[in-house]
Amino acid sequence: MAGHEIPEPADRKQVADPVSDPLAVEQTRASCDPAFRHGVVVGFDGSTSSERALAYAIGMARRLGSGLIIVHVANRLPTTVWAGCEPPVFVDVPDHRTEVLGLELACADYLAEVPWILVERGGDICHELEEVGQEYSADAIVVGSTHGIVGRIFGSVAGRLARRAQRPVVVIP
Repeated sequence: MAGHEIPEPADRKQVADPVSDPLAVEQTRASCDPAFRHGVVVGFDGSTSSERALAYAIGMARRLGSGLIIVHVANRLPTTVWAGCEPPVFVDVPDHRTEVLGLELACADYLAEVPWILVERGGDICHELEEVGQEYSADAIVVGSTHGIVGRIFGSVAGRLARRAQRPVVVIP
């Protein structure tokens, strides 16, 4: 039938076009727990440096009366990238290290003082820490300093993050 319109059901939700409405983009972003808004983001990989950063971030969150967002970033690039070859595919393989870190953190007595969550991400460490900081409107990002030749060759995570972050970055030696 030409010119016939089917009426919209009254219970159908109207979805805003995220391209034309910037507010809709903000609302469609993954929602985070409001208890952790304006919390402290800390990068954690289980190393000695990240353990010192975690200890500082716990104290900072306690002093601010906010939550702690512990972020573990799994590097999911194949080893062929480091050899200078083109990667065949990017496979999103679960990182069991995050599960182990989560269990260790859940058993830690020192985390009983502040509310905390563990967030797993994959990709570039600097980018992911800043993304989590933006999602949670974090007051600060705390990271440990990089020691050794790898940090000198590729640049430290702390240095790169301090240059590009939109919020304060605390680097713990």
